[in-house]
Amino acid sequence: MDTLARLENVSKIFPRVHRPGERLRAFASILTGSEPSDGAKVLSDINLEVFRGQSLGIIGENGAGKSTLLKVLTGVIQPTAGKVTLNAKVAPLLELGAGFQPEFSGLDNVRMKAAILGLDWDELKHKLDDILAFADIGEYIHEPVKHYSSGMVVRLGFAVVTAANPELLITDEVLAVGDESFQKKCIRWMSGFLERGGTLLMVSHSMYHVQRLCHRAIWLHNGSVRRSGDVEQVTQDYLAWHEQRSVAEKKQRAAVSGNDGHYRVAAVDLEGAADQDAELPVIEDQLRAEVGLYSPDGRMPVCLVGIERADGTPIYGISSDTDHICGAQYGEHQFRFRVEFSVSRLLPGRYHFKVHAMDPEAIRVCDTHDLSFQVRGKSEEFGLVRLPYRWLTSEEDASD
Repeated sequence: MDTLARLENVSKIFPRVHRPGERLRAFASILTGSEPSDGAKVLSDINLEVFRGQSLGIIGENGAGKSTLLKVLTGVIQPTAGKVTLNAKVAPLLELGAGFQPEFSGLDNVRMKAAILGLDWDELKHKLDDILAFADIGEYIHEPVKHYSSGMVVRLGFAVVTAANPELLITDEVLAVGDESFQKKCIRWMSGFLERGGTLLMVSHSMYHVQRLCHRAIWLHNGSVRRSGDVEQVTQDYLAWHEQRSVAEKKQRAAVSGNDGHYRVAAVDLEGAADQDAELPVIEDQLRAEVGLYSPDGRMPVCLVGIERADGTPIYGISSDTDHICGAQYGEHQFRFRVEFSVSRLLPGRYHFKVHAMDPEAIRVCDTHDLSFQVRGKSEEFGLVRLPYRWLTSEEDASD
């Protein structure tokens, strides 16, 4: 395969320069060509190949090293160690407003950025109307860029890139500051760019955009590659890690506050996980759960359980009260409920199994607990669940 970009054992250390002695050591390391003896290691032994026609998403939490990786790849900064090879006509969209002169008008900046990206004067004259139409900032094109909003700056920069016809497009959170209509316009253009054989390297915190535009992904964590491979699997593992961290933080806050409610959730266990090595339980067909509720007065609490999507959208819920179910009592204050859900129609993604402990009259929710799980698989469907359907043929339409 045709390799457009390659990183081999790339590391980047930013030396500490807050004190005079640190600045002196940093300067000495530059003169000697050695690694800084003291500093922040932002990238650690990164190996990466980008092939022609590939779309690669780079994901990770803030501070993981994503933007630094793009800057090293495009030559904005030099790596401390390792080798970078670039064999392509590149159009980078990195830091907001990079390459723009704030005192110049938008039109003047279009001309300069087009020249930097390799467009000659005749090409620019031919494509200028398309650039201005894509940017769609009206008369602001004649105003100094320092008067622009962040969204207008991105509009202008991306518009020039659409005319440059690069082999490799490198973007860093370009869609994060655009409005919805501009995001849709960019996604349509990038989809067409990929269909025409273009290559995309994209940093984003939006898993939707990464899954929509990329075939492969790498997950950076503390400057190292934690996962790489198929975009669906890598993004699911990344979101599962976030969900797991959120649950741990909730437990810690609850332990510190000591507020578990009057009637409370004592234990929740999910059964039947398919992949024991996954960061979150993988449920394939049946979700079985055992719930333990605590009652301070020995009366049976009401158990309310359900499933919601990772973003909090409710999917389905049931109550022991409405279904006239009694929990099994063990000990003076403990009640056990067991439940089974069929999850075979859930679309692949991250979900919460949510449990509420209610008072015996089912009036007040006293405590809430949730466990995260994931449903794996590939799907191009939309929504929450699969519904039985079929496409009607023209012959069936005629018969109606």
